[in-house]
Amino acid sequence: MRMSRNVLGTVFVGGALVLTLASLAYPAMLGVQNTSSDQSRVIANTRYGPLTEADRDFVVKVRAAGLWEYPVGQLALKKGTTKAAKTAGEHLITGHAGLDATCRKIAPELGITLPNQASPQQQGFVATLDADTGKQFDSDMANILRVTHGQIFSTVAKIRATTENTLVRSLADQANDTVLDHITVLEKTGSVNFDTVNFQQSTAPKLPADQMTPPAPAPGTPVVALTVPPALVSPSPTPTTG
Repeated sequence: MRMSRNVLGTVFVGGALVLTLASLAYPAMLGVQNTSSDQSRVIANTRYGPLTEADRDFVVKVRAAGLWEYPVGQLALKKGTTKAAKTAGEHLITGHAGLDATCRKIAPELGITLPNQASPQQQGFVATLDADTGKQFDSDMANILRVTHGQIFSTVAKIRATTENTLVRSLADQANDTVLDHITVLEKTGSVNFDTVNFQQSTAPKLPADQMTPPAPAPGTPVVALTVPPALVSPSPTPTTG
């Protein structure tokens, strides 16, 4: 039975949405048994500058975001009922493909283990949107993703302002542009409920660590790459002759 919009809004505030959003707002580190509560602690001195707990957390967070937002973008291309929803899907795919390429490039340089799967909550989030149909999909996608991008926006700014690692700083610059772009296209769908979004952005849910942690890949497992599909690659401009 299809729930009314009001009932769905209540579920968003009190239930599944809260659980899922926690995975992006508070992801755990991979390969670390006990993550330090001191995010400023230097865990490695690299030729790109010191790497802190917060720096490493940020790289993993960006990677994990792509592992569930990229497939949501694919869903939007197939299930979105408006041009604006499909456009948002295109931006999710291309934006996270770009961020993913950067994460995969800098992780070996910084000794960071990247996940190949999203966390249980993030995977459940994709499953929820996969089950949606019609306008319900458009609405759920816009609101859920607008909340997560609003939350990560402040994290990006903090990392950019504090990191002393040049690779992490460059990733933060790229993430800032990408997140702002995604916020913009999501709002252009006209489906964002700002009251719900603002509430969720300021509410910190508490979840067990195992529900917030992307599973660590098996040793020797190739890193999964998120790439831009050929259909979304912009053709190179044709050279003009004088």
